[in-house]
Amino acid sequence: MVQAKISIDNLIAIVAQGGKVKTGIDVYNAKGVLLLEKDVLVTRVKILEIIREQGVRNLPLNPENYGGVWDRDGNYLKIDDDGVTTQKSNSLNIQQKSSAVKADRELKKSKNSKILTPSGDIEKRLKAIEEIKVVAAQKYELAKQGVKKTLDEIKKSRGEFDYGGVENHVAELVAFLNTAENPFSYLTKEILNYDNFLYSHAVNVCAIGTAILNRFNINFSNMVNKHLDLYVGSGDEILTSANTMPSGSYSYYLKDDILDISTGFFLHDIGKILIPDSVLNKKSKLTDMEFGMIKKHSYGLGIQILEKNRLKNRTVKNIVGLHHASIYEGEKQCYPENIHSDEIQLSVKICKLADMYDAMTSRTSYREAFNPINVVTDIFRKYAKKDKMLQFVLHAFVKSIGIYPTGSVIYLKSGQLAYVLESNGPLVLPFTDSTGKTLSAGSSPPPLDLASNDIPDELKADSLRSIKTPLEVYELLPTWLKPQAIST
Repeated sequence: MVQAKISIDNLIAIVAQGGKVKTGIDVYNAKGVLLLEKDVLVTRVKILEIIREQGVRNLPLNPENYGGVWDRDGNYLKIDDDGVTTQKSNSLNIQQKSSAVKADRELKKSKNSKILTPSGDIEKRLKAIEEIKVVAAQKYELAKQGVKKTLDEIKKSRGEFDYGGVENHVAELVAFLNTAENPFSYLTKEILNYDNFLYSHAVNVCAIGTAILNRFNINFSNMVNKHLDLYVGSGDEILTSANTMPSGSYSYYLKDDILDISTGFFLHDIGKILIPDSVLNKKSKLTDMEFGMIKKHSYGLGIQILEKNRLKNRTVKNIVGLHHASIYEGEKQCYPENIHSDEIQLSVKICKLADMYDAMTSRTSYREAFNPINVVTDIFRKYAKKDKMLQFVLHAFVKSIGIYPTGSVIYLKSGQLAYVLESNGPLVLPFTDSTGKTLSAGSSPPPLDLASNDIPDELKADSLRSIKTPLEVYELLPTWLKPQAIST
């Protein structure tokens, strides 16, 4: 039985000061997506911020299932009828005392268990990753089927499709993407097969682009609101690294804007369905005429399909038509050529970066996949120090993807190769010895959080070593990390 509710803003303040919370009850968003499991002890503000972004304003607490709130010293906090926390006191009734004692005992058990030790934290992260992967795989397949259905409709009708159905798919996708910055990044990419590239690419660009969009929106809106605070006399710093929407009066993109933009990301390559497969999947160099056909998939065929469906949404139209246009003055090999970079909306620039990243890290009919680390570095170098607004987009791109993207392979200073399980840290799994020989299951070391101060120097990332391509390290990967081998 739920005993109390507490404002999530109040909880964020408590956790930010070193406190902890466990709900004792599963928490879902309005669409039924699980946001927080009942037994998770929350010690990081980020988790609560993500839940708040899902529209949850108050969290339920069930003390009978060890739910509760503790301050930084481990003191159990009472929640009164107004959702206000006070120190545990002798005025608690018998049931409240019993619940408080159980919750205190549970917290003490957690403190004494490995869940709060560095290795325990890694185990907890691995468990969370596995849980995300299970749901992500299901959502990813559903989204791919949605793309396939749309493209099949276009191919059969030469242009018509159910736009409302696409919006529903994207709305579900965006709601799921808000549970983690890009949950699909945890899914191992298929590097031996490209048959479904067009379907996967649409989902990937939507996921990556939405992650970049959200981070940009938060950071830029925070900066503007800090300026507004300074204007009325606040002394706060200008640029904040907070990852939640500000409570100020300004937001660059509103909720409906984000849905429109994400829909544009989902449909950005829609025009390619009208290009012959013999041209799209050609392994040899394209002729000038064939490359001309490819270029028309955006500003020509893509726009043609939208107009045939009488779609007037300017945001979607710009993303579909202009995602290969120049996004800084003087950028070469862009199309259409008659659009100046100043006329390109930020949402289009975000789509271009997401499109480039996914295309380069995926296998296509004409080349193998590149290592994601090299791709992030190349994109950053290409677009750094251009126009100022593009720098905000580029910063959001790097922060969303990570310097060491999930699924990439890095060298450690020991000479070992390690697989990036999570870009935050990063969290990596060494899978070879210092000579490059794949470790057996019994001798494989535990995952390492490279952000930990306890990591010895020889196990830190070696940024000076040349990074191999995914195909080059495929045979070295442990079986459970390998993408499924499907011949083409």
